[in-house]
This record gives sequence, structure tokens and C-alpha cells, in this order.
Amino acid sequence: MTRESSSSDAWGLLLSDYFAGISCIEVIERDDGYVAATDNLPMYFSSYDEWPDYVKEAMAFVRGRVLDVGVGAGRFALYLQEQGHEVVGIDVSAGILEVCRQRGVHNVRQLPFHRVDSSLGVFDTVLMLGNNFGLFANPRRARWMLRRLKKLTRDGARIVAESLNVYATDKPEHLAYHARNRQQGRLPGELRLRVRYRDRIGDWFDYLMVPQTELEEIVEGTGWRTAAFLESGGAQYAAVLEKD
Repeated sequence: MTRESSSSDAWGLLLSDYFAGISCIEVIERDDGYVAATDNLPMYFSSYDEWPDYVKEAMAFVRGRVLDVGVGAGRFALYLQEQGHEVVGIDVSAGILEVCRQRGVHNVRQLPFHRVDSSLGVFDTVLMLGNNFGLFANPRRARWMLRRLKKLTRDGARIVAESLNVYATDKPEHLAYHARNRQQGRLPGELRLRVRYRDRIGDWFDYLMVPQTELEEIVEGTGWRTAAFLESGGAQYAAVLEKD
């Protein structure tokens, strides 16, 4: 994922407008031409009481100093700050980070996930909720980043991440995309996406959604192990990884 300029920061403007009380719709475009419009924006500003049970359960696995990857509007960072955690939130969108600051997130940085380094210090938990396991982008980069995170975390560290089982669909447009990915030697859940809002079109970015079995295969041999899966009762789930 690349750093977004102000002219292409569709995601940042979208959340900024919603935060300002402007009615807006989230539009996601996939690289095969599929477009989805959703009304998910309230979720990004939701409080702990509004979260699904499996996300609340995931919070219990968070310890110590936290790196919140893809901090968004800061819903997880704000909760963890209230619980006494030091949180560093990162995102590529300048607009989103300004929303975080206005909402009270103490420490945010405009930084792509793959550029995280020792300048941020060391962490006890890497938080990737909100489907942000996807920010690993693809299996190869995921394994590289997991090894990198091992060096940037303390002994006993955890990664608490959320993903989605892309196979839990019967929609022809998604099944066709899965088939195209397989033909190209990719996992079905390797997505290429961008956000559109008003006159802005965000940069294309790669996003990875995997079922539990594929997540375990990606993690194997990286210095992390799968400690728990927290089920939603549907396609969504959270995974807890622990440092070997």
C-alpha cells in the first residue's frame, strides 16, 4: 500500500465527512470492475458495547504496548487507551489520522504497514482488527512482515488479527474472481481494491482475506504460532498469534 496524497485520499475524506455529520456512502472498487456500496461507516466509530462478541473477546488478548495497524477512525485505539495501554496507530491516510487526533487518539503516524521499523519502538501486541490481516497484502509479503514483526516485538508478544473466510459465498461475481486468482497462481482471497468518494479515487492497494486453514499455512515457519481462533458464527473471525 502506498502513501496517499491529499488528492487521492478518498478514504480520508470519506471518514472526515462522516465524522463532520455529512451523509455519505462507502464505495469499494475491485480490479475486475466489481463495485460495492455499503453503509458500514458507523462501525468505524463504534464503541466497545456495540462490538461483536468475538471482537470483545479479542480485546482480552491484548497486552502491553500496542501497534494498531490501519488505525482507521481509532475505535480500538481509544478503547485500549482507556484501559491504560500505550497505543501507536498507523495508517496511510492523512485525513484519517486527523480524525483520530480529533477523537483523542494520542499517538498516530502516517506510515504504510510494510515500512514499520524500530523507530516506533518495540511492542507487546500488534493489533490488526477490522479485517486488517488484509494489510499483509499477499502470502509472500505476509511471511516477510511476520518475520519483521518478530524483531519489533518483545518476548511473549501477540498479533491479534481479523480476517474473513472468502469461501463462504455463493455469489457468482466472487466465485469468478476466486477462479481468476487461481488461474494466476494467487489465493482466492488476494484482492486488489480502491476507494471512491465524490471526485476522489484512492490508490489501488492489495488486500488479503483468508480462511483459518490458509492463515495457519501462512504463519507456519515465521516465528509465530496460531494460539486461538475466535469465531463470529459467520465468515468473519479473529486469530491470536503468539511469538514462538
